[in-house]
Amino acid sequence: MTITRRELLRRVSALGLASFTSTGVVACVAKTADTDTESGTDGTETDGDGLPEYEYDGDPGPEDMFTHGVASGDPLADSVILWTRVRPDQVDAAVFFEVARDPEFTERVAADYVAAAADRDATVKLDVSGLEPATTYYYRFMAAGRASPIGRTRTAPTEAERLRFAVCSCSNYAFGYFHAYKHMAARADLDAVLHLGDYIYEFGDGEYGELRPLDPPYEVLTLDDYRRRYARYREDQALSEAHRQHPFIVIWDDHETANNSYKDGAENHDDDTEGPWPDRRSAGTRAFFEWLPIREGAEGVIYRALPYGGLVDLIMLDTRLAGRDKQTNTPSTQEDPDRQLLGEAQEAWLKSQFEGSTATWRLLGQQVMVAPWRSGAAIFNNDQWDGYVAARARLFDMIDALPEPKNVVILTGDLHSSWATDVPRDGVPYDPQTGAGSLAVEFVTPAITSPGLLGSPEFIELVRESNPHVRWVDFDKRGYVLLDVTAERLQADFFHVQGVTSMALDDEFFAAGFAVESGKSWITPVGMPAPPPADPPPLAPMPPPK
Repeated sequence: MTITRRELLRRVSALGLASFTSTGVVACVAKTADTDTESGTDGTETDGDGLPEYEYDGDPGPEDMFTHGVASGDPLADSVILWTRVRPDQVDAAVFFEVARDPEFTERVAADYVAAAADRDATVKLDVSGLEPATTYYYRFMAAGRASPIGRTRTAPTEAERLRFAVCSCSNYAFGYFHAYKHMAARADLDAVLHLGDYIYEFGDGEYGELRPLDPPYEVLTLDDYRRRYARYREDQALSEAHRQHPFIVIWDDHETANNSYKDGAENHDDDTEGPWPDRRSAGTRAFFEWLPIREGAEGVIYRALPYGGLVDLIMLDTRLAGRDKQTNTPSTQEDPDRQLLGEAQEAWLKSQFEGSTATWRLLGQQVMVAPWRSGAAIFNNDQWDGYVAARARLFDMIDALPEPKNVVILTGDLHSSWATDVPRDGVPYDPQTGAGSLAVEFVTPAITSPGLLGSPEFIELVRESNPHVRWVDFDKRGYVLLDVTAERLQADFFHVQGVTSMALDDEFFAAGFAVESGKSWITPVGMPAPPPADPPPLAPMPPPK
């Protein structure tokens, strides 16, 4: 039979299987196959596992029902966010989802009807709970007789001996092809992809890249503009495939709203010609929540912690919109003790996360570089932590207060370049030969496509002379970082792609690797990438050709 939207909502309410929150997220309780019920109490047909089966007897809907694919994110040990989008003209169609332990869906663990939200750009986002830890699941959606591609996700462990994360940032559609996403998608051994922001860029055609046409073709300002920009990005097959195969853990940086944004404005925003900043900020952040598989915090908060089985506490920050004061080039202002980068509320939250952390490693996922970057006595980039001296000192105080082994690894995006650096405290002697004086380590991931600084060998050498804690830097190549984590050590492997200006330049290569031993706060170069684990769970099968 064909289920109407009204009937769908009635069933959801009657069965108590899902509740719609004010954010539009559907919270669904996964059911287990411990029942022999053959039909639902409301007449819905069920399989032998006691879960409902998809029912539809009308004409099939459009083939491009699920143009923007599927996605998952923010995995916990017992739950994960699932996402899809139906065609806006099909938003009233009943949407069915199912989750299974196998890609053939013979071992289903959850299934139900949900609703796309017209006021959330026809997206569907649900929090599936009752899952098993450290388990790979497969999922799909159906609507109007059409099926989405099969997605694959993985829950976080309660105990872990080894973890693998891909780390990326800065994907500018207009500047080239997303080859790095393609390679991440093909890695069956990833626990998650950590995206550190600049998932989209706000500029119009030709303003910052011109290789691929944007939609809309002008700089985005309104909610509809931002939605259309996300839609264009998600039509990219490499990005769609990365989302299909792996859960993403995402934070925004500036370009999800406007370049060099802060809490009260942005360098690339003019209230007189582009309207009030709060309106633009609200539009950008709302589209971010609609289109990405993130568990939504109160009042638009994105800083959050995700535990990974006692091995890793993953702490994701917002250095952009939560509390940042405006950037300045004035040294006396940069050193103002009241100056904020995180904001008081987020600082207090971060302090509590550090104090409560019992994991072997603390991974700090955030947007802008923490380690000093000096050009002589002057700072090079006032948008990073260098421009917020007191805020960085307070961060260092938190790390200093941790018991040994501290094992703090900072993961950073934003710079469109690759960095492996120790993190010395201001005013503390640092020895580049031994690493003594370093408080933590930092890895800056290269951009997916956004242009690098094209640093000459002479410039790179100057950077290292003025900043001896910088162990390696590449200003030009695009790619991602692969983290391999055990209790004994963490290894960061930088993978670069041939280029981004042609579909033919899609090969990747190992560029450099660096290890951090547990109990040490400095990095050591390694000559080869960490070996992949044997027999990872199979990738989700490719959809059949249309």
